[in-house]
Amino acid sequence: MTSFPASDRLLHGIALLCIGAVLVALISQHVFDMRPCAWCVFQRLIYLLIAVLCWGALAARRWQPVSFLFCAAVPLAAIGGALAAWYQYDVASEMFSCDLTFADRFMVNSGLDAGLPWLFGIQASCLDAKVDLLGVEYAIWSLALFLVIAVLGIRHLANRKPQ
Repeated sequence: MTSFPASDRLLHGIALLCIGAVLVALISQHVFDMRPCAWCVFQRLIYLLIAVLCWGALAARRWQPVSFLFCAAVPLAAIGGALAAWYQYDVASEMFSCDLTFADRFMVNSGLDAGLPWLFGIQASCLDAKVDLLGVEYAIWSLALFLVIAVLGIRHLANRKPQ
């Protein structure tokens, strides 16, 4: 059995954290009937983007500049996700409707909400989607995870060895 170098394990770990976050959201939605708002599904998209960036960096190892760009995009996307989670918590969750916010317009205009409704369907207003998990709002859990991913992504970049 071969083992991955530490930097590869870190990228795989980040990607798996992101896939895990989306799976928890889907279980919450489809098993526990916690309907997502536009900002919820927008954050799912960012988690999936980060996973693709991590695995893209691993796939592009032979092309160092491309691999580096994928790696550099990981913490940037995570910071964007943290901003989305903060906005959901601080602003959108106090609004009666998420209609016409950036997340709503993006998800609708991209066609993802209609094309993959089980994953990206907007089913609640931001106010209605304000729910807790273990006494902490989902948006705060997401914010914390995005910040952890950003730190891990920066750590990976700092420990990256040129080949």
